[in-house]
Amino acid sequence: MHKVSVFFVGVLAVIVIALAAVGVFVLGARGFSARERPSVLERWVARRVRGMAAPTGASDLINPAPNSPEVLAAARAHWADHCAGCHANNGSGDTEMGKRMYPPAPDMRQAETQQMTDGELFFIIQNGIRMTGMPAWSSGETPQAQQRDAEDSWKLVRFIRHLPQVTAEEEHEMQGLNPKSPDEIEEEQEEKQFLNGEEPHEHPEHEHHHH
Repeated sequence: MHKVSVFFVGVLAVIVIALAAVGVFVLGARGFSARERPSVLERWVARRVRGMAAPTGASDLINPAPNSPEVLAAARAHWADHCAGCHANNGSGDTEMGKRMYPPAPDMRQAETQQMTDGELFFIIQNGIRMTGMPAWSSGETPQAQQRDAEDSWKLVRFIRHLPQVTAEEEHEMQGLNPKSPDEIEEEQEEKQFLNGEEPHEHPEHEHHHH
């Protein structure tokens, strides 16, 4: 029996060493570039890490925010301003930022997110997930700020549940609440001037730099 145990330990050690060697080879060949498409193993690990992000007990937390039109409206505005840059207004993750993250922002409408409990979603919003692009949104500066952040996060959980049913009208409303760059603001102003029959102002050409 002891020999069998030693044999299996040896086999396990060989497997671990082989996986480590493969990892070293892959990293040496590809580095840590975020341009690479995550492998099947990396996607599996990312899903497991996301599922384990909340500690024991968090999954049992009950959402105190009522599931009301007022709460959804507030959460929709908050999502459009804070979350849509990575997750998109409809939760698809189909944004320039979301697609370029590593791993890419998940589609929040799918079962992997929707099957999580309210408490798990709340904990992730508040505390983020290490080694991903998901930040911690709880400031923790004062008790009042902590309470306000918690209330906002619970409302966002309600909106995450609503994402599979987001309507075209809601998305259109959210587009007006999305943060805009100076160029986008300028373009909107010129469109309004054109629709009002005003002559658009000429602007000097700007050099665009990618950061």
